[in-house]
Amino acid sequence: MNTVSTTSDSSVEQTRKKVWVMFDRIAHRYDLLNRLLSFRQDVRWRNKLAEYLPQGEELVVLDVATGTADVLIALNKKSPNIKKAVGIDMAEKMLEVGRKKLEKLNLAQKIQLQNGDATDIKFEDNSFDATTISFGIRNVNNLDQALKNMHRVLKKKGRAIILEFSLPDNFILKKLYLFYFRNILPAIGSLISGDSYAYNYLNQSVETFPYGNEFCEIMQKNGFSNVKYFPLTFGIATIYQGEKS
Repeated sequence: MNTVSTTSDSSVEQTRKKVWVMFDRIAHRYDLLNRLLSFRQDVRWRNKLAEYLPQGEELVVLDVATGTADVLIALNKKSPNIKKAVGIDMAEKMLEVGRKKLEKLNLAQKIQLQNGDATDIKFEDNSFDATTISFGIRNVNNLDQALKNMHRVLKKKGRAIILEFSLPDNFILKKLYLFYFRNILPAIGSLISGDSYAYNYLNQSVETFPYGNEFCEIMQKNGFSNVKYFPLTFGIATIYQGEKS
């Protein structure tokens, strides 16, 4: 078992049911805090995610739990092969921030953002060449249903790419990381965002979420083949890749 839990799993599950409300509360500071609390590693990780897009011309991509559209902006910047992209999220205020960013970058015609639920994706089967989700899969209230939906809307040979927090394997690094995650990160996040609960939930949700081989097995159970994972920055984040046969 990979997960490390110091809090009640039930409290995390309760938050997952309406996690989008929490993200709406912190939308005005979300991007700033991502950069600050990750020491800008979040930018590097999203750029790395783009390297795992499938080969081919005129790709159509769906980003689930898109938030402020950082993933789609990174994908567009790094991959000239994207023809069209759609981002869905339940947090409307996060989407509002994302739309402003897309307008500023002249990407509003190419990238569309709309309200949508990861567990009930409103697109037809076999619609996308790739589905992505960045730091959102641990927040869905039904992990299996979200993965099944991401698999369903993929075209044959399409690829799901998932970026999520994980825990380092090295004992010393894990101890240092957990100290930062449990003590320093919530304090800074609370101070800047004005929402103490949101950044306490962050470390709780990471510590109780499966990662590495355990998460790969969950992807396989939900239909994905050729599942692989790639740790980033000593294992504090991981990219998962799976395909639709």
